[in-house]
Amino acid sequence: MALSARQIPRWFNSVKLSSFVTAMQLGKRFPRAGKTLLRGVSAQPQMSSGNCFLQWGFKAYRTSSLRNSSQSANPSRQEIGSAQSTLVPSVNEQTPKTQKIPSLDSELSLEALDDLPSLAPLQPVSEEEAIQIIADPPLPPDTFTLRDYVDHSETLQKLVHLGVDLSKIEKHPEAANLLLRLDFEKDIKQILMFLKDLGIEDNQLGTYLTKNYAIFSEDLENLKTRVAYLQSKNFSKAQIAQMVRNAPFLLSFSVERLDNRLGFFQKELELSVKKTRDLVVRLPRLLTGSLEPVKENMKVYRLELGFKHNEIQHMITRVPKMLTANKRKLTETFDYVHNVMSIPHHLIVRFPQVFNTRLFKVKERHLFLTYLGRAQYDPTKPNYISLDKFVSVPDEIFCEEIAKASVQDFEKFLKTL
Repeated sequence: MALSARQIPRWFNSVKLSSFVTAMQLGKRFPRAGKTLLRGVSAQPQMSSGNCFLQWGFKAYRTSSLRNSSQSANPSRQEIGSAQSTLVPSVNEQTPKTQKIPSLDSELSLEALDDLPSLAPLQPVSEEEAIQIIADPPLPPDTFTLRDYVDHSETLQKLVHLGVDLSKIEKHPEAANLLLRLDFEKDIKQILMFLKDLGIEDNQLGTYLTKNYAIFSEDLENLKTRVAYLQSKNFSKAQIAQMVRNAPFLLSFSVERLDNRLGFFQKELELSVKKTRDLVVRLPRLLTGSLEPVKENMKVYRLELGFKHNEIQHMITRVPKMLTANKRKLTETFDYVHNVMSIPHHLIVRFPQVFNTRLFKVKERHLFLTYLGRAQYDPTKPNYISLDKFVSVPDEIFCEEIAKASVQDFEKFLKTL
């Protein structure tokens, strides 16, 4: 009775398989014990003297050119094969092209090993060849410190000498991988010469490269093209150097983006070319940062705070940071200055520096002046206090010239708040 391959564990649940070498295919049906179960695998029952259980010894064979051998068989065997296509040929019917593969328990002969193709990674290397091998430094793992690689990397050593802070760069794994792959002479030196020609001083290179290490991945010609574009817009060399220092990522943006940003501020704020140029020189991150805060603040000044368009123009050209300031800070400062201190719009427009001052400082000084009876911000009345001096001078001058009190008195008052 033929047994299926899935029924074997049920019939022989106590059989132990000592070793099993992968066979080509499993036959759909198996003859009785002693017959061939697998193509090239014979099963012969053996009685164990120890436990009297039936053990199956599997021997693996590899049949080469199985299709060729089947095609070259005589017509009579082809008929038998077609009639019994589901049966597997016996091991005794080995063809001359059948080769036996050693089992897991057997050992390969030295001659057989010699016939195997040699593997390139395992080829022996002489001492002279080994000395000539130059291995790349290993890539950093997920958690590491670049300090461990400084002794083995000339590039990192020279960057440290320039003042680059590797502890900040190593927080970005992609930056660490970039620096470890760069060659100082081929990849870094030309960028350093470009920055120095641009106007970046030696003592400024470390700070700049710590922030914008990605400049080493930029093409030198693209960097020169972006500088040439700024020069074509009448930015002086000193202005470009100032912009690059204050906005390290400026040169990482394409000419198209720089042109679009300049056009946006000139059109949105209705500024002249000169005022637009002066605006981005004073705050170059307007060219590199997001435009969403700028658009939002413009709506706040016009719709929520009630300033006119020309008043907004005047304020942002005096204090460019008003374009990127926090919306909540703007509204809270305006509410206190306009509604508590009773300062009208036109005076705030004349002294927009109040938006660039911490609100708690404004509150402390106003409460101290109110306590002294000197909180007078109307220019048409005596003892007028300018809003500009009110927010810009240090505490010593504020107490001496404006409050007419000592610093100690001011400090004592603050403790009562």
